[in-house]
Amino acid sequence: MSETIRAFHLRVPDEELDDLNDRLARVRWPDELPGAGWTYGVPLGELRELVEYWRTGYDWRAQEARLNDFPQFTTTIDGANVHFLHVRSPEPDALPLILTHGWPGSVVEFLDVIGPLVDPRAHGGETTDAFHVVVPSIPGYGLSGPTVEQGWDVNRIARAWAELMRRLGYERYGAQGGDWGSVISRELAAVAPERVVGVHLTYLPIATSDMPEELSEEDRTRLEHANRYRAQPAGYMVIQSTRPQTLAYALTDSPVGQLAWHLDRIHEWTDPSITLDRDRILTNVMLYWLTRTAGSSSRLHFESSRQRGKPQPCPVPVGVAVFPHDIVLSVRPLAERQYTILRWSEFDRGGHFAAMEVPDLLIEDVRAFFGPLRRTAGIDEEQRPRAEPDADVA
Repeated sequence: MSETIRAFHLRVPDEELDDLNDRLARVRWPDELPGAGWTYGVPLGELRELVEYWRTGYDWRAQEARLNDFPQFTTTIDGANVHFLHVRSPEPDALPLILTHGWPGSVVEFLDVIGPLVDPRAHGGETTDAFHVVVPSIPGYGLSGPTVEQGWDVNRIARAWAELMRRLGYERYGAQGGDWGSVISRELAAVAPERVVGVHLTYLPIATSDMPEELSEEDRTRLEHANRYRAQPAGYMVIQSTRPQTLAYALTDSPVGQLAWHLDRIHEWTDPSITLDRDRILTNVMLYWLTRTAGSSSRLHFESSRQRGKPQPCPVPVGVAVFPHDIVLSVRPLAERQYTILRWSEFDRGGHFAAMEVPDLLIEDVRAFFGPLRRTAGIDEEQRPRAEPDADVA
């Protein structure tokens, strides 16, 4: 297996952008019931307005340049292409940290947190808060491109992450994620416990039929909601867990369909008091559209729904940041039955996409969680990242 790491520069052919604009100019719109709002899904008026901006105001080349501001690379692991951002801190004793997105996300989620994590001195932090940051695109998602064989579940992805960090020369590191990134980060700790110093999560759903007496009223409400969500999963989850290929035809052929599919989740999972930047929303959608990964990203739900047994236990310290508008909210007494909770934070704003919604809160919580763990990481000359690549090493 080749361990070559290749420098990557994003440049989408003009023909792809011309094709997109042509499709956006001749959308075949459905009807809508009067006064329905969000009851039946994404409202026609809101979607038409955003699509018109996508067609006439959105500047992909500017967003492409923004992505290219970060060092990007690709490598092949276990037969899959893996794209990743790798941003080294100017602080030599920085702690390596791998950030993992979820669905319907991408590396775009983390663009606002990379700078402060990598160079805290330039963003009001302390030098001891510095991280070397690795942000991979999950196989089958975005710039990693479609997977080409079955079996890419969370365990396989976690093993790929462990291999990626090994190739980068990192012996000890932290992991952070939400959505699928939460599951993958915990699984990474399970497959490489001697490497992972701790796991920070922005999403930790725990559903159980057991209702312990010691739970507070708030925790009981959270658990009841989590149980209902598990018993009656959202429509997107049912479809992607059972018929990802069928769904792929519609989303791969229609950019408006792809946007609506994502916008439905963004609306339901974000803090209504926070307005996400529409350029960031569209850039995230573009990474699915341009790479034709609507179907392959959905396959992770399919593969994981058929994964036998529960995820492996997480054997390292865990930090949990709870944002009030997430899909479900974590219940600390139940989490403490399964994990060694080193830090638990409850915030009054933010939702499922914390890195985009409330990057300031996430940055500070990540710094605070990993602070005590840096002493156990054993950063030394061997741990410091390798030299810049000449095309085959990152």
